[in-house]
Amino acid sequence: MIKKQDVKQKEASPTRRKFLTGAAAATTGAAIAGFPMIAKAQAGPISMRWQSTWPAKDIFHEYALDFAKKVNDMTGGDLKIEVLPAGAVVPAFGLLDAVSKGTLDGGHGVLVYHYGKQNALALWGSGPAYGMDANMLLSWHKYGGGKELLTKLYASIGANVVSFPYAPMPTQPLGWFKKPITKAEDFKGLKFRTVGISIDVFTALGAAVNALPGGEIVPAMDRGLLDAAEFNNASSDRLLGFPDVSKVCMLQSFHQNAEQFEIMFNKTKFDALPAKMKSIIENAVEAASQDMSWKAIHRYSQDYIEMQQKQGVKFYKTPDAVLQRQLTGYDTAAAKRKDNPLFVEIEASQKAFAERAVRWDLDTNVNRRMAYNHYFGKQAAPAKKS
Repeated sequence: MIKKQDVKQKEASPTRRKFLTGAAAATTGAAIAGFPMIAKAQAGPISMRWQSTWPAKDIFHEYALDFAKKVNDMTGGDLKIEVLPAGAVVPAFGLLDAVSKGTLDGGHGVLVYHYGKQNALALWGSGPAYGMDANMLLSWHKYGGGKELLTKLYASIGANVVSFPYAPMPTQPLGWFKKPITKAEDFKGLKFRTVGISIDVFTALGAAVNALPGGEIVPAMDRGLLDAAEFNNASSDRLLGFPDVSKVCMLQSFHQNAEQFEIMFNKTKFDALPAKMKSIIENAVEAASQDMSWKAIHRYSQDYIEMQQKQGVKFYKTPDAVLQRQLTGYDTAAAKRKDNPLFVEIEASQKAFAERAVRWDLDTNVNRRMAYNHYFGKQAAPAKKS
């Protein structure tokens, strides 16, 4: 005896077979449609090989690694940047050529290291910036036309790069000396290290200038090839060994009071990245810029105190007369570049921005010396006057 439900099941079986056939076809179609996604996943992450212009032990190289980690983390590993120290592939001053040619996919340095290619690059930090500090200069770069001018500048020398200035540096010391600088004439005959348009400024003061990358400065001082030198900050100077060859550091200077770092990509490589990845990189630049500022305050202040307490370094404030001579020396050096239309255009743009921005800053922000003296004046005196 055949039950009614059996008949219903047999009647339903063609439909079931049709459904199964359709499902199989749909599954096959989905597999075919999904194949490109599988292939893409198998291709793996994009890898980039970078180099910094800094020795591995320098905090500047640490900043380069910090940026790479942010990108690696923010992309979930889809973009992996490996950063090598200076000299691993090319010398520090060879970074621009290496990135432009594709020998390296990118790099971390400062714009003034390419000064020999186009002297207008000095205006991104190698000079007084018309009263701006480094953060204000970065504001000019992003909102005042600097970004477009830098793109134009790199195009003028055929550099196949995408550049991101970031990470504002505090005012750099005048430098490390055998004895305190008390007047501008003390520079006469000094074998001195600096870079960029600052070469002209210190040459005008009478120094015999030699431009050397960071890792070569202290060995040159140790061998007597340099009498004095400037580099950047308490942490870098300490790690590079300046206190081992000098016990006198002069604080405050106009030769590089508004410098920032540069993150650089090979343009062909960068342009080929997905739009989402480019956006992540641009946001990682700004995140790393702020993080660098916070880390610098923490680490530089620690090393500043420890060099005094543990290594016998004495810090002195650069005399105002020397600072004034730097400004007039810079004006003379800048005037010699009037035959460079890009230098003139960038200078005019910065001056227009600085005139209002610095006035606002000076009028708005309170001088913190009073508050510091109120709370800590009896415990710590400011840098000595030479």
